Amino acid sequence: MLHALPLDGTMWRSVVNGFGHDVVAPDLYQLGDTLEEWAAGVLHLAGSGPLVVVGNSVGGSCAIEIARLAPESVRHLVLIGSKAGHRPDPDFRDAAVRLLETQGMTAAWPVYWEPLLGPCAAPATKDWIGRIAHAQRVEDVVRGVRAFHGRADRSAFLAEWPDPVTVVSGEHDIAPRRSRALAQSLRDGRHVALQGMGHYAPMEAPAAIRELIERAVATA
Repeated sequence: MLHALPLDGTMWRSVVNGFGHDVVAPDLYQLGDTLEEWAAGVLHLAGSGPLVVVGNSVGGSCAIEIARLAPESVRHLVLIGSKAGHRPDPDFRDAAVRLLETQGMTAAWPVYWEPLLGPCAAPATKDWIGRIAHAQRVEDVVRGVRAFHGRADRSAFLAEWPDPVTVVSGEHDIAPRRSRALAQSLRDGRHVALQGMGHYAPMEAPAAIRELIERAVATA
């Protein structure tokens, strides 16, 4: 289970509560400077599989890299608020990095990440997500931002991926229609829409995410 920016592996706590399977939920920032390095590091931690790889946001991008590096090990991808395509936006990247480095998470959180929360997220959940974000080292989040914006476009790869892919989007995420179109473009894709939810569905709707992961594991 691979976390979103600007969070860490603890974001999956409510999802894995009572989960009856082995779980690896690493802090990706420590695994390198690129998504390829992150993917290789996760594979080292998780072993040879078979694997169900679940990722939220940048974690989903990393999940796709894992499938590319170890196609024989991955049985099912679950991409939550993620996409395969990438159009570089260096100005956006540099602005985020500059704000983080000069004013820290206190300034960057309300600009880049707090607006991604869904309107139905409970106040305690919003507080929890914010506390995880503010607990991260600025240099780690900067590394994550650079890795995310430096990722390769994997649209062609995922279009040819033969195994199941569950694409999950919150109703209030950035582009839910894009997630639906992605699922429809895949060989074995399925789209799940979560009403009232935003970008951080594993924390906003952990029971729903746990249920669909359980189904993915059962069919892996």
